[in-house]
Amino acid sequence: MDVDVFVAAHQAQWARLEQLLGRGRRLTGAEADELVALYQRTSTHLSLIQSSAPDPVLIGRLTQLVARARATVTGARRAGWRDAARFFTVGFPAAVYRSRRWWIPTALLSVAVGVLLGWWIATHPEVRATLAAPEDLKRMTRPGGEYETYYSSHPAASFAAQVWTNNAQAAAVCLVLGAFLGLPVLWILFLNMANLGAGIGLMAAAGRLDVFLGLILPHGLLELTAVFIAAGTGLRLGWTVIDPGPRTRRAALAEQGRAALGMALGLAVVLFVSGLIEGFVTPSGLPTWARVAIGVAAEAAFLTYVYVLGGRASRAGEVGDVEAADQTATLPTAA
Repeated sequence: MDVDVFVAAHQAQWARLEQLLGRGRRLTGAEADELVALYQRTSTHLSLIQSSAPDPVLIGRLTQLVARARATVTGARRAGWRDAARFFTVGFPAAVYRSRRWWIPTALLSVAVGVLLGWWIATHPEVRATLAAPEDLKRMTRPGGEYETYYSSHPAASFAAQVWTNNAQAAAVCLVLGAFLGLPVLWILFLNMANLGAGIGLMAAAGRLDVFLGLILPHGLLELTAVFIAAGTGLRLGWTVIDPGPRTRRAALAEQGRAALGMALGLAVVLFVSGLIEGFVTPSGLPTWARVAIGVAAEAAFLTYVYVLGGRASRAGEVGDVEAADQTATLPTAA
């Protein structure tokens, strides 16, 4: 290819494209169509130059021109406060609402497992004996013991930050490992319910179940709800691997994976709130009824948020995925 001849043949088109780009948004309909056509031609010219006559100066010029034209044609945008507001008022609650058929059964079954384990431990001394020595059990369950001092053993701010980090990591693990057919999620759930059941059983055997519930309910309602949502979403992602539905497995996993990533961000905020309650409310000197009332109010507010905003967005067709403009284009496939 003779580069000089090629430049002479197409210089006018490139100059016209630069002229249209310089006008910004002040284009007529015909000029906008012309800009798109020139962008496509210039992209072809750049490809030809790169493959046939690699001239560094010309390639640099056309690359910059094509990049500017692409940004104008595709309407590149930046994420901002509007995107964050839309995520928390539409995307996140819709994703939680749409996955309720997964996380509500997960929550009910998990709580049932925790309660049954607690009953088994409380009513079987031989089981308690396998958990710890008698003196260790007394140290944990007595007034002022480890179960009570756990929430006030560190400064409230640092304790809340530690709790939030640990819970956010557990939720993220549930979401990420769900792709492995959901099996790791079931194990994480069992470990959480085993810890809960042990606390219920040991404190019930010591006649102090009311104290334990007064300590766990203020933050535990919201915290466990977030964990159950993460686990349910992870299980849903695992089921998508098995049964992607009418879509291709790749497309189905891409949609569910994007929704799961968004869910992780939203749940991090929910767990931040539960961490604040655990750090500042649970160990406070408030009466038990007041602390529990705060936990119930936080849980009710979150569920109302999910069912009102999420339900409305879901009925409007929102699935919790990113906006269409930000999704990777897909090609039609044969059924």
